[in-house]
Amino acid sequence: MSTMTAAEFWDAEAGNFDEQPDHGLGDPTVRAAWAGLLLPLMPPSPARVVDLGCGTGSLSLLLAEVGHRVSGLDISPAMVALAQEKLAGAGYEAELLVGDAAAPPWRPGSFDVVLTRHVLWAMADPDAALTAWIDLLAPKGRLVLVEGRWWTGAGMTAAQVSDLVLRHRVEAEVTTLDDAVLWGEPIRDERFVVVSCQ
Repeated sequence: MSTMTAAEFWDAEAGNFDEQPDHGLGDPTVRAAWAGLLLPLMPPSPARVVDLGCGTGSLSLLLAEVGHRVSGLDISPAMVALAQEKLAGAGYEAELLVGDAAAPPWRPGSFDVVLTRHVLWAMADPDAALTAWIDLLAPKGRLVLVEGRWWTGAGMTAAQVSDLVLRHRVEAEVTTLDDAVLWGEPIRDERFVVVSCQ
């Protein structure tokens, strides 16, 4: 039985992480699809956006490019180092920290948007993590949660995520993300974004 921590696992994945089309956003078509999905979900720039589980910073970079003030957090030091390099190399500043998304280090009300992609399902206590994330939001702040229930059985369904959000908020709008261009290939599982503005 492996004793590898989550940080060690993702450190080991960091070098190859961006090879996945939806991770590195190296394909202009995939990148444009993610920009087309996420940017309309954001408030007018410059909004304060935190990308929890930011990985190598591809989504953080998309947001910084349009003028948002981006912070990021990831449990993997190697991922954060790559994210810092990616944003600095493109000429953008962002606060990118190593830490646990279940216990983010910022003060309550620090952000206009909490963004996560494939993070909630990995939390040991998703409800507690979501509570912490909501606490980060300023009044009228919004949650943008990209999640999925994969063909392997891992993940969370849209119903599970929206039900969880509705324990804390009055709104949880689900949009299915089944367009192959977002992922660089056709998918055979359930992928979606849940947005809650109140």
